Parts: sequence; C-alpha cells; structure tokens
Amino acid sequence: MQGRKYATRVAVIGAGPAGIAAGRELLQQGFGNLTLFEKSDAVGGTWHLHSYPGLACDLWAHSYTFSYRPNPDWSANFVEQREIESYLQDCAREFGLEPHCKFNTQIVSAQFQDDKTWQLHDSNGNTYTADVIINCMGGQHTPIYPQVDGIDTFTGEQWHSTHWNHGVDLGGKRVAVVGSAAAAVQIVPKLAPLVQHLTVLQRTPNWVMPRNWKPYSPTLRAWFRRFPPLLKFWRWGQGVMMGVVLDGVTLGHKRMQQFEERVHRFIEQTIADPQLRKAVTPQSRYGCKRGLVSDDFYPALTRPNVELVAEGLQAVRPAGLTTASGREIDVDVIIYCTGYKVLDFDRIDVVGLAGKKLGEVMAQLPQAYVGIAAEDFPNYFFGAGPNGLAINVSYFANVELNVQTIVRLLCEKEDAGFPAIAVRPAVAAQYNARLAESFATYSWGDASCNSYYRTPAGHSPFLFPGGFKDYQALHANCGLADFAAV
Repeated sequence: MQGRKYATRVAVIGAGPAGIAAGRELLQQGFGNLTLFEKSDAVGGTWHLHSYPGLACDLWAHSYTFSYRPNPDWSANFVEQREIESYLQDCAREFGLEPHCKFNTQIVSAQFQDDKTWQLHDSNGNTYTADVIINCMGGQHTPIYPQVDGIDTFTGEQWHSTHWNHGVDLGGKRVAVVGSAAAAVQIVPKLAPLVQHLTVLQRTPNWVMPRNWKPYSPTLRAWFRRFPPLLKFWRWGQGVMMGVVLDGVTLGHKRMQQFEERVHRFIEQTIADPQLRKAVTPQSRYGCKRGLVSDDFYPALTRPNVELVAEGLQAVRPAGLTTASGREIDVDVIIYCTGYKVLDFDRIDVVGLAGKKLGEVMAQLPQAYVGIAAEDFPNYFFGAGPNGLAINVSYFANVELNVQTIVRLLCEKEDAGFPAIAVRPAVAAQYNARLAESFATYSWGDASCNSYYRTPAGHSPFLFPGGFKDYQALHANCGLADFAAV
C-alpha cells in the first residue's frame, strides 16, 4: 500500500548484495524499523571480506548490478573486488541504509518466542528482539579445509583464500596452492610471476572459458553517463549473453556441446604439452561444477616455475605436502583454495516452532518454498535460500526478486493483521516435489554429478532448476494464501 508505514521490527542478517537489496525494498515499502546486522566492519559482504590477489567477478560487470542502480563507471567488462566493494558501499549510502547498519555484530543464535517475536543474540552476548528475520548471509564465508593428517604441523605460513595474509611477501618463495577451482583460477596467474616455484594441486579439472577481458575507455564511460539508454542497452546485451548459460548446462542441448568444444579449443590454443592438456581437460559435463572464466590460468600453468600436480592432498608435513600418490613436495607457504561450506545454515543456531533447529532441518533436507521460506520457521525468510538462484541471471537479479516477494508478503501479513506467518507444509511439499522432477534435466542436478551443487544424500539444493522467467512466474503466484497465521 503506497505511503503506508509499518512499525514491524525487521532484522536483516548480512550487509552484502542481498542485505542491501532487502534493506532498500523494506524502506521503499514503509518498513523503517529495520536493522542490518553485519559481522564485519563495513558493507559489502563477500566483496569486503575477501581480498585475495586477482579476485574479480566472473560475470559481465554491467549485468552484476542492481537493476535500479546501474553503474556507468565500471572500468572494464569484468571488474575486480575493489570496484565491486565500492559500488556496494555507494549503493548502501544512496539507499539510506547506513543509519540502519550495525557493524561488528555477528548474530549467532535466534529463537522464536511465544509472543511471536524473534530473540537474537550476538557473539558479544547482546540480545535483540525482532518481529521478522531476513537471512541475507552469503554462501562464501565458511571456509573448508582439507580433512587430512598433519595440517597443524606445517612450520611455514598457511591460510585459506578467504582470509588472505597480506603480511607475507611471497616473492622468491616456494608456494603450494591446494585446489584448482574458482579462487585458484584467479590467484595462480597473480602468484606465478612472483614466486620461486608454484605447485598447484588439482583433484579434478574444471571447465575454464576464456574471459576476454577488455577495459572500457574513458570516452565509452562518458557516453554511459550521458546517455542512460546506451547503458541500458549494454546491460541488456550482457544479460542476453548470460541467458544462454541455462542451455549450456541442460543435458542433451547443443549449447552444452558448444561450450565444451570452446573450452577444448582454448586448451589446445594455450597449452602445448599433451600431458598437461590431458590433465586440465574435464571429464564431467559442462555445468556439473561451476563454470569458470580466465584468460591467464592455462597460460600460467605453462610457466617453467609452475607445476600442475593432478592429485589430491593426502597429508601435510612440517616441511610441505604429501600428495595422494605419496609424493612429498617441500614448500614455504600453503594456500588452500578448497572452497566453502555453501548453504551453511548452522552458522546461526535458529530455533523455530516445536524447538526445531534450522541447521538440523536443512542438513537432512535443504528445501525452501520459492527459495525464501522454510516451514516451521515463522516470519523467517532467506534472501537466497535453497534453490533460490536461477543460473541464467546474476546474483543481483535473483536476490532482488526474492526480497521483493518477501517484503510483499510482509505487507500482506501486516494488512491482514497476522502477527506471524509460516509457509503451509502441504504447499512447500508440493512445490519442492515439482522442483525435484526437474533436477536431472541439468548437468549440476544429474546423479552422475559430484560437486557442491549436490549433497552427499543426492539433493540439489543450490540452484533453481529452470530459467529466471520460470522463477519469476512462481514468485508472482506466491501469496499470503500459501502461508498460515501462527
């Protein structure tokens, strides 16, 4: 309702892209009593927390923005961490969110109370009360370290890419990078010219497309600023290119074969050594693992001071590593590019109806209704929950849609006079059963795929099985009738 003001107390957990989108939408719709709880000291989420060399977005820059806040000043078609962090902080300020941010505040637990409110606790022992919680924590915050013997015995420096140690000069050192996926693809080319020797451990190869990085000239950026329709058209074009990704991960679609052939050509063009070519050529179908982009990862592997070891890590020794075959490699520094625990709902101890714990529920069966709500957790929503991301648009487009639906439901709830709502179990079960029928359509959801897109139990809780238009249609049909008053 236009112009309506709501007194509802809303706690938004996280001040990354999803939290910023939620905060803006809440203010736009009259929810001024909101707090963004951020564990760090500034806005930005992943783009503030992470700072490893080469960190950049692997999506076209103009598609990686809020639809209502395009950015004419991106320096290139793909941009690095500092630009994205600055953009997000500019957005938070322009949207009026800074007065609502509570920094250095890590929420560790939340319990639903008999009076239909949520009680939240932070790591410093402080308690807060809210009527609604919107969980906007990102999925790249909880690092995974290899579960191997001796990891605490290493006498040199070691760290996970999430927490880069900028105080260590890597010049002239022997460095091992454990892992060859998203972070490693960006880090390895930056380290290779600096170090004495770089060893890259690779358990399984990934699909790496050429990024074709190109800077934007000052003249072009000036045109973007002067003529918003040009910027809109440019953004639309990048969105169209991103749209074909859905076909690229659809089993049996010719686009998947085209993507795979393009990577094969890229490998042949950049790597002359037949053994190295074979080692980096994936055996899975495109999209089973996250598709990567890089112009310089494959060339970096051909440098004389770089060795790709196509093995996993068996153990860590005081002087270095032991690979799966028993080979011992002495190094001065170990960098773990071994990924994150995605959808880590146990990061916060959330207790809903009948004492149910969100972390335990999601560990057994990670599901959400239209990616935003789980049954038995009233007035608790996800900025990007299970199956809450369509692969053929950017993260920004997805979370914009998710929070728009959440805030619309909150308006309907308030106007109906309901203190709390929870998705109806039958509605959620029917929805998730329909989704499950579609998972095998895609490489990431097929039983043959082994990646973080699938749980050990065989669930595929990360991506939405379909295109963004399908996801939008489901959100359009989501309404208060799908929820019960609590």
